[in-house]
Amino acid sequence: MTHLFSLRSCCLLLLLLSLVAGARAELRLRLDGQGLDDAQRLASRQLLDQAIAALPPRLIERLDRQVTVRWTALPEAVHGRMAGERLLLNRSLLPGLTDGSARQQRTGRTHGTQYRELLATVLHELAHLYDRARLWSPIDRRQLARCTRLASTVGPVGLPDDCRGEIARRFTLSDDPRLLELAGWPQRIGGRGEPISDNGQQERSPDPYELHNPREFVAVNFEYFLLDPDYACRRPSLHQYFSEHFGWQPAHARPCSPRLPFLNASRDYEKAPLAWIDPERVYEVDYLFAEANDNWVSRWGHSMLRLVVCAPGRPRGADCRLDLEHHLVLSYRAFVGDLQLSSWDGLTGVYPSRLFILPLSQVVDEYTKVELRDLLSVPLRLSRAEQDALVRRAVETHWSYDGRYYFLTNNCAVETLQLLRTGTTHPALRGLDSVMPNALLDSLAARGLADLAPLADPRQALRLGYRFDSFRSRYQAMFDVLREQLPITQHSVEAWLALPASERLPWIARADLRTSAALLLLEQAAQRQQLLLAQDELKQRYLGEAADPQMKRTGDTLQTMLVQAGFLSRPAELLKNGYGLPQPAEWRELNALTEERHRYLRQLSDNLDQDLRQLLLPQRRDELNAVETNLARLGERVRSLHRESGGLQLR
Repeated sequence: MTHLFSLRSCCLLLLLLSLVAGARAELRLRLDGQGLDDAQRLASRQLLDQAIAALPPRLIERLDRQVTVRWTALPEAVHGRMAGERLLLNRSLLPGLTDGSARQQRTGRTHGTQYRELLATVLHELAHLYDRARLWSPIDRRQLARCTRLASTVGPVGLPDDCRGEIARRFTLSDDPRLLELAGWPQRIGGRGEPISDNGQQERSPDPYELHNPREFVAVNFEYFLLDPDYACRRPSLHQYFSEHFGWQPAHARPCSPRLPFLNASRDYEKAPLAWIDPERVYEVDYLFAEANDNWVSRWGHSMLRLVVCAPGRPRGADCRLDLEHHLVLSYRAFVGDLQLSSWDGLTGVYPSRLFILPLSQVVDEYTKVELRDLLSVPLRLSRAEQDALVRRAVETHWSYDGRYYFLTNNCAVETLQLLRTGTTHPALRGLDSVMPNALLDSLAARGLADLAPLADPRQALRLGYRFDSFRSRYQAMFDVLREQLPITQHSVEAWLALPASERLPWIARADLRTSAALLLLEQAAQRQQLLLAQDELKQRYLGEAADPQMKRTGDTLQTMLVQAGFLSRPAELLKNGYGLPQPAEWRELNALTEERHRYLRQLSDNLDQDLRQLLLPQRRDELNAVETNLARLGERVRSLHRESGGLQLR
């Protein structure tokens, strides 16, 4: 009898254990049906079932609790909110849900209909609950702060044993350093892991409420991750983050175009500004460094990134470095929509900081010919996946970012470093702080990320495009040719260029082919010098109190031109609808708008070319005319001597 009782007890215990083992830990939404009729209960239950069906399985499993859902009175603008573990929904929305009109009623928000907004509200509030519930195991707050700060600086690999394995569980989504970087709150350079307070990624937002704080950013983007089939294409970096975190992505996500749209900030108004880049065509990414000069804004150099883009049809490989006309430069700059650059405004954050995407040829000319600065193009050791992610992140930033430029704390080096961090997640970038461009290059090289080997031989580096020398050295070399062949009395290239153009003219007839080519290059330098002097004179006259009305009108036109060109670095201002990266359905409108703006800029530019020449002081205008005469004579001289020599190459 005792044996029979024990056998029955054992079987009952095994049955209970099997039932417990078979029960799944999961989130449960219980509807509080008090005061609801059958139709309201049915509509509410269908809404909650659809919300559960949309959630990632991992979230459902980890949120092992029951959440009570209740319809109640809330402010008109509030669709719902979490109160502890109760989800409260605005009762004024219940009639539309019950009779089905909410599915047709359009709203002004991105989700479209009243029903979709209700569904998004449920998901939004559950995201808040999940975000809070991520702090599982008890830990001393001081220890948590220490481990969190260490994880922000050294990454998980460098954590001490008492933090390793624990810290990943203690991060909520909204204080995960990686999420904060993508959201626009990266760690402050020199701030020991503390995030910055001002979020510059305010353009092309699906809902401005996401910028309220990181918690709302997580909840808003969780809605779109689950509900918008285009989210992966509009915000690829965040889609990847959520997908990796949950080990899952919505089945309805649409395939994305491999081409990413951007606006090319070229000064060539004959070329269409709207362009596309395919990350697969980027062979390498270089750290592009403009060496310092004596200008106060350039005393530590300038940080940029160079995208080595392969020409269409060329297989990705080393030969893509020859396709210079396709290479692009990512350059963070202060946008100065004014003729007068203020050092104080640069120090105090008055100017916007924006990511310009420029043709390499324009950047090379700007630094080597105009500013007479050397450019170093240092390859970065990035994996294929890191390069692709960096290019996508750069274009995302181009459309979303409009920050503040601070010469000492948020300059080109800081912005470039943060783009590298958010775009690549390379472990060597963790804990790297640098506010000076030259120091950033040294740090990248010291950590094995920048490859300085191609620059070891200066002549080879120049030939292969790893170095672009200042034209100052070329001008000096050409001047040395002149001194070898002609009995000139000047002892420096600066003294030669300071001569009036009329005094340089007689030497043209005495020059052989090689010397004529040297004279031509130097005369082009003289023309650039005169144009810079003319530009500065016109600016000073415009800013002066005694400027005549015509000068004022022309200066105002130039000022308008500077402001109107702002869309090239802030393309989000062109499109009023949509968020994130513009999709193919938006490209036609975008193309029409950019063409219209460009035509206007081209017209302003043509008018200014005529007006400015007339506004020059007579002495400056005569000197420019004389330089142009010299250039024409030299062009004829070089062609004539070349024909007489039988087309021999210059040596």
